Amino acid sequence: MYDYLIVGSGLYGSVCAFELTKRGKTCLVLEKRSHIGGNVYTENIGGVNVHKYGAHIFHTSDKAIWDYVNTFAEFNNYINSPVARYRDECYNLPFNMNTFTKLWRDVFTPEEARKRLEEERKSVYVAEPKNLEEQALNLVGKTIYEKLIKGYTEKQWGRPCRELPAFIIKRLPLRYTFDNNYFNDRYQGIPIGGYTQIVEKMLGGVEVRLGCDFLADKEKYAALAKTVIYTGAIDAYFCYKLGALEYRSVRFETETLDTPNYQGNAVVNYTAADVPYTRVIEHKHFEFGTQPQTVISREYSSAWRQGDEPYYPVNDERNNALYAQYQALAAQEKNVLFGGRLGQYRYFDMDDVIDGALKAVRSLG
Repeated sequence: MYDYLIVGSGLYGSVCAFELTKRGKTCLVLEKRSHIGGNVYTENIGGVNVHKYGAHIFHTSDKAIWDYVNTFAEFNNYINSPVARYRDECYNLPFNMNTFTKLWRDVFTPEEARKRLEEERKSVYVAEPKNLEEQALNLVGKTIYEKLIKGYTEKQWGRPCRELPAFIIKRLPLRYTFDNNYFNDRYQGIPIGGYTQIVEKMLGGVEVRLGCDFLADKEKYAALAKTVIYTGAIDAYFCYKLGALEYRSVRFETETLDTPNYQGNAVVNYTAADVPYTRVIEHKHFEFGTQPQTVISREYSSAWRQGDEPYYPVNDERNNALYAQYQALAAQEKNVLFGGRLGQYRYFDMDDVIDGALKAVRSLG
């Protein structure tokens, strides 16, 4: 008999296991995959730490969370500065003066950029945007929308922008400086040696069973502990009895190339609709690698089907209403805590996941 059964060894489950073990509680972690770490898992391939489930860049403005995660690994000074490639053109992200001066050859100053954007917005303005396309055009005008938003967004969501709700893009950041730092947070970096070591240290004194699907025999596993901390999909926990929530999934094509430098940047987004993948990650650049070879991953966005890995909750009105119904069912479950991105059906950055797990542990007393 354990005090806690923790389903999932991602950041949320691992922080809970670490903190509860420190408090003298006995924990058992069940992990469906063959490795720990959830989506932050990194695998060393030819000396390169590969982000197996997509790029993970740690950033936060919360010093307490930054100090906490630095107790498990030393972080480098990586700054996320993605590049967008549209056909034979490359642009800096987020939209800033480097972007504007390349999009428009007669724009050189912030005031000129503001004026040009205002002109573009006025020419396509819709008082009450009915879809994502109209909303995006209202925010940035035709040039940025067509080159850097339209194709990428349609690949991400799997449908035309005219069929996507306007609220998906509430705002688009426009910076009138030559600053390519994607995040505004005070602290940012990548753990030197990859993320897996962080979870290994968190679970160092905890019993972990890999390749173990909690939902395959839920009653048997739940009986092993007084309390269950569940970090899987909330609709799957209830056997989809109210219907399946909608997610977007991602497929990765990873290959090792016999070149020291493939694209010169860790993240390059491909914004043209006729390029099937959304972005290419060159993993060595996260840690300033100098290996003779490189490892890249192409990312393909896809609709989620049962059996696929759910990555991004589709938080539109219909799905949020369905989640609220599952949340009501979850509140009736005795001694079960639902947490993390899938358990709470919400996209979280890593610092928010850690903060949520720490707060959950404190609430358990």
